[in-house]
This record gives sequence, structure tokens and C-alpha cells, in this order.
Amino acid sequence: MNAFVLGAGLGTRLRPLTARRPKPLVPIYGKPLITFAFDHLAANRVDRLVVNTHHCPEAYAIHTPGGSYRGLPLTLRHEPVLLDTGGGIKNVEDLLAGGPFVVYNGDVLADFPLRPIISRHLASGRIATLVLRSSGGPLQVQCRDGLVCDIRRALGAPEAPAFLFTGITILSPEIFRLIPAGQPVSIIPVYLDMIRAGIPVGGDVVDEGLWFDLGSREAYLGAHSLLRPGGHRLSYAPPGWPQGVPSSALCDPSATLCGASAVGEGAIIGAGASLKDCVVWENARVLPGSRLSRCVVRDGCQAWGEASDRDW
Repeated sequence: MNAFVLGAGLGTRLRPLTARRPKPLVPIYGKPLITFAFDHLAANRVDRLVVNTHHCPEAYAIHTPGGSYRGLPLTLRHEPVLLDTGGGIKNVEDLLAGGPFVVYNGDVLADFPLRPIISRHLASGRIATLVLRSSGGPLQVQCRDGLVCDIRRALGAPEAPAFLFTGITILSPEIFRLIPAGQPVSIIPVYLDMIRAGIPVGGDVVDEGLWFDLGSREAYLGAHSLLRPGGHRLSYAPPGWPQGVPSSALCDPSATLCGASAVGEGAIIGAGASLKDCVVWENARVLPGSRLSRCVVRDGCQAWGEASDRDW
């Protein structure tokens, strides 16, 4: 089983945090967001990772170097023109056409069993199975008896229970013949065309475990609050993670960090600084005497003074 992780998004809702790196590479306690998807997939016995890139592609070589991740082969496929979800899937057909594969949004943080869903998809013989939840965001996928009957009410199908799409899908290689080549296209119209043609699209509802869409600043800070040291423990978290202040950071003894504050590698926190629920990225600096609350300081940037809910 291979996996295609969508890493090419522009991250517009998280700007300015995504000005110099794609949203899937923003750090959570120093760990790039996309690597949570990698860990989740690896824990469910996925054998190979493929990632598409577009915005700031050079950042992937910095944060996921070496062509592998924890022993799994990792292939990057650049999109000079953003191809959207369907076009992105079609663009990696040569890498994934050998069998069923997982498609996983790179800005999703999840911790629930994937392998049983994969097994049910394989047993069903379907081309697509969308992984759904009963709550946690917009309920835009109508599903009844394990089959998707409408998405965003585009088909005007009879009323059916509505679910959240998790950003995770299991696909069989037959999907490639249904996606037009060489053009930007969303995968949603492809699913809708399948439903119109009587080709079943599966919906597998899983409400256990953790699911986060880090599409907004509030969700980004909320993930730090949930996953802070002593908080929720991910089943696949690496040993020793998370650390509020890594050993490579310089935090003056007179500085105070409270709440869900995170400091990146090589960062400097000056004397007398006070941070509450702040995220300081790698090689950033907080000047002495600063008083910050719910602030984010990007890599290489410098924060100062008294501020709340500000991004540097």
C-alpha cells in the first residue's frame, strides 16, 4: 500500500505563517505538520510515500531530506502549475498505478486506525472510499448505508445523514481513467460523476481517535494546546516528543514560558521575556523583556514588546 500526501497547497488561511514555507511544513513543537501524516501512514503499514509540491518546494528538501522518511521511500513530485486534488492524483499515476493507495491531505493531523478502513475498501471492490466523521467541521458529504450519495448537495439527492470529510481517501488504480490528464481539476466532480453513473463511492465513518484540520491560526494554536507535554499522547509520536524547549534553544533562566508555549531548535528567548501560549519557530528570537500571548514568531524573525495574537 502506497500513499499520496497532498503537500502543494498555498496555505492562504495561515498567512503570513506560510509566506516562506508550505502549510504542511509548519511546525508543531518543532515537528513539521506533514510528518504526522507520514507517521500515521507508517503506523498503518504503508510502504511508500509520494508528496506533491508547488509553493516553496525547496522547503521540502530542507525539512524532509534524503528521499526517505523513517525508512520509507519518499518521492517528491513538483507541480509548476497547481493541479488541484484530482489533477495532482493524475500527475502521480506513474508512481501509484500499481495498486490501491491512500490519499491524505498534508494539513490534517489524525490518529485513528486506518488499516481496518483499507481492508474494508479492498473487500468492497470499490474505486473510492472516503473516510468520514460525524462531527468536527462542515458536514458536506451525504452518506447512507456506506455509500456516498451527494457532496455539498451538488446532485440534489434525497436527504441523507451528512458527515465531515477527513481529507483521507482510499483509492484503487481505476480512478486514474476517470481523471482528465494535464489540467487542474478537483477530485470532487470526479466523485460526483461516478455517483451519477452508478459507480459506487464508499463512505467509511470513523469517530474514534483524534482528527484535526490545521487550516486556521486558531486550529494551529489549538493543536499545540492539545498536544503539549503532558497532554494528549499520539499513538505514533516519536520518543521524547514533544519538548517545550529543545536543548539547542537558548532560553534565559529569567524568562517564563507558560501554557502551550513551544520553542524551536536554535531559538533564543531573552532575559525577563514572558511567553503564554506562544509558538517560536526555529532560529527565531524573542527580545529581553518581551511579553507575548498567543503569538507566533516565524523562523529567523525577531519579536519584541508587548503583544497578543500577533504573528512575526
